[in-house]
Amino acid sequence: MKREPFFVRFAALAIAALVFLAVPAHAGPPLICHTIDIGNAKSLPWISHDWSLTGTESYDTSKLALDAMAILNGDATVLVHVETLRRATVYARTNSRAAKELLVKLVARANDADSAGHADGLARFDAGYLAEAYAQWLGKDQNPAAGLDGYAWVKQALSIRGNDPQMEFAAALITLSGPAAEHRAYVEKALSGAKTDPLLARNLSSRFIGPQSQTIAELFNRDVPQTKAQR
Repeated sequence: MKREPFFVRFAALAIAALVFLAVPAHAGPPLICHTIDIGNAKSLPWISHDWSLTGTESYDTSKLALDAMAILNGDATVLVHVETLRRATVYARTNSRAAKELLVKLVARANDADSAGHADGLARFDAGYLAEAYAQWLGKDQNPAAGLDGYAWVKQALSIRGNDPQMEFAAALITLSGPAAEHRAYVEKALSGAKTDPLLARNLSSRFIGPQSQTIAELFNRDVPQTKAQR
């Protein structure tokens, strides 16, 4: 993968800053800038020691949709899905065709399950979470999910899924920009679930970006807007 010109990287960061003004300046888009601890689970290839690409990646992004779907279909751990979708979004900014292909596949998978009469909460979550990640990183002109309310899909997934603290954690990340009441409810359920889920507990205690930043639990407990920020 060729190194992106400086102006491309700068423009993307500028877009992200404008898109996510509701989050403190030190934080950055939370669905993108915070890597998820997935232990030894498989996800998309990642050589960077940071949340972003190094510019020296050799990953063939034309295989993004195929590879991501294989991982998502093969592991039901929600946090693995969250990190895989984060990586997919970062890669998707370098390949608009792959970005659209992955979204189309995820939306179709969720809708096919509905049509078959057995709603799949995790499938609906994947499509919704990807749409929210795209909204934070790709910008309106590049975003194939523009017009899709990803958060609404995630809420539907939670309704289908029932008690799922890892999915509540993901919803809490999404609602760092509001609405506050829903955010608090997600945080409470994630914290409660972490008592019996070591992987979730590690993610709540992890630092957002670097050793000097807040932990995710601390970030979750700050004040957030009463209503969801518009993008």
